[in-house]
Order: sequence, then structure tokens, then C-alpha cells
Amino acid sequence: MKKILVAEDNDSNFILMTYILKKYYQFERAKNGRDAVEMVEKGGYDIVLMDIKMPIMDGLEATKAIKERHPDLPVVALTANAFDSDRQLALQAGCDDFLSKPVSSDLCIKTIRKFVGE
Repeated sequence: MKKILVAEDNDSNFILMTYILKKYYQFERAKNGRDAVEMVEKGGYDIVLMDIKMPIMDGLEATKAIKERHPDLPVVALTANAFDSDRQLALQAGCDDFLSKPVSSDLCIKTIRKFVGE
């Protein structure tokens, strides 16, 4: 089973992601960008779902750090910031794709599968 790192500081947003992912994937949570970078270093993830606005280290900075050491690990921005400028910032930071919150279950699973398969 594929393993996902969900970098999300908001409990209610993480609960929604749990509902979406639990049937298809194993997953773990990082509550801030620094934890996400540290958890990726330990390995074992097939994809990262990265919230952009988080404490300690934001998702853009965390994505840059992850991509420097793991350029082939897919990172998908998952954020309430749905403006085109936010999308561009996420892609410039190294995100491979961008999902706006609240994300639909179907679109989330479809996007994950685009990078990691079934």
C-alpha cells in the first residue's frame, strides 16, 4: 500500500484528509513544515500532500528543502489559497501539482494516483 505524508497543521482539515485517504493509502501527519522535512528524511513516503500555511516552517519552504534532497518525491500543494499567484508560488517552490481546499475526494484521489498509481 502506498504511503502518504500529510503536512497539515489544522485538525479539522486533517480529519477530512483521513476520511478521503483511509480506504486507499497508509498515511502519517506532520503538523508543520519542519516536521515534514524531518519525516521525509526518514524515508518511506510515496507522495507528500503539503499545506502551505503552517507554523514553524511554511509549506513553500518545506517543499524547497524536500525537493533539494528528494527531487523525485512528488509534492502536491494542498491549500485554501486558491489564487493563481498562490499556484505559481507553489509550483516555483517545487510542488508538482496544486489542490485547493476544500478538496473533493475524487479530485484528491485522482491527483495522488497521477503520481503514484493505484
